[in-house]
Amino acid sequence: MRVKATGLAVLTVSALCLTAACGSSGGGDGKGSGSARGGTPASAAGRTKLQRAALEQGDVPGYQVSADTTAQGQGRPQADRGRCQPLADVMGDRPSPKARETVNRGLGSQRRLGLAVAASLSDYARPDAEKLIKDLRAALAGCTGFRAELGGTNSVYRQVRARPYRVGGDESVSWSATSTQVNVDTPVHIVVVRQGPTIVRFMTINLGAPVEGRAQPLVEVPREVADKQLAKVREVLG
Repeated sequence: MRVKATGLAVLTVSALCLTAACGSSGGGDGKGSGSARGGTPASAAGRTKLQRAALEQGDVPGYQVSADTTAQGQGRPQADRGRCQPLADVMGDRPSPKARETVNRGLGSQRRLGLAVAASLSDYARPDAEKLIKDLRAALAGCTGFRAELGGTNSVYRQVRARPYRVGGDESVSWSATSTQVNVDTPVHIVVVRQGPTIVRFMTINLGAPVEGRAQPLVEVPREVADKQLAKVREVLG
C-alpha cells in the first residue's frame, strides 16, 4: 500500500510517497520494487561516493528505504518573504542552489503506521556548506511563518520555531513547522547537519490518516535513522 502525502513541498511528497512500507501493518520483508539496495560490485563501482554513503535497504531495521527518482530537477520553492527563503529552499529537491550533487532517500516505518522520513545527502564546497547552516540559523531567528510556491502549488508553513535535537556532525540546525495545504495541517520536523562539506538533511512527518477533531502529533526525526546515516557519511566520505 502506497502512502498519500497531503501537504509538504516537493522533497517530502516525492521522496516519501515512494515508500510503500509507510502503509504496511507489519514487518514485511522490505523488498518493494522501489527499494534502494546495495548493488553488485560492478554497479557499486559506477556510483558516486555520495550515492554509496546514502542509506540503503537493510541499513536501518524496521524501515523500508526507497530511492527517490522524481524529486531532482523539480525546481526551487519561492518564499513570499526574503528572510524565510533558506527555510523554503530546504523543502525543495536540494537544500540550497549551491549543492553540487544531492541524493535523496525516503524511509517508511514498518512498525509505526504513517511514520515517514526523508533523508538526503548533498555535496558542497565547504564554505558554501558552512554558509548554509549560518543562513538557516539567521532565518529561524527572523521567520515564524511563510508561504512557498513551486510550480503553481502553494504551501503555508506556520509555527516555525527552532527545536533542540542532539545529533552528531560538525554543526546542525533543527526546527519544526506546521505545513498547511488544501486545508490539511501536517507537522514536520527538519534537521540539517553539516559534516565537513556534506550537508545531511532529514524531515519527518506523520502520513497516517488524521483523527477527526485532533491535530496530527509532531514526530521527531528518529534517532536510529539520523545516527545510521551520519555513521555512513563518516565511513564513506571521511
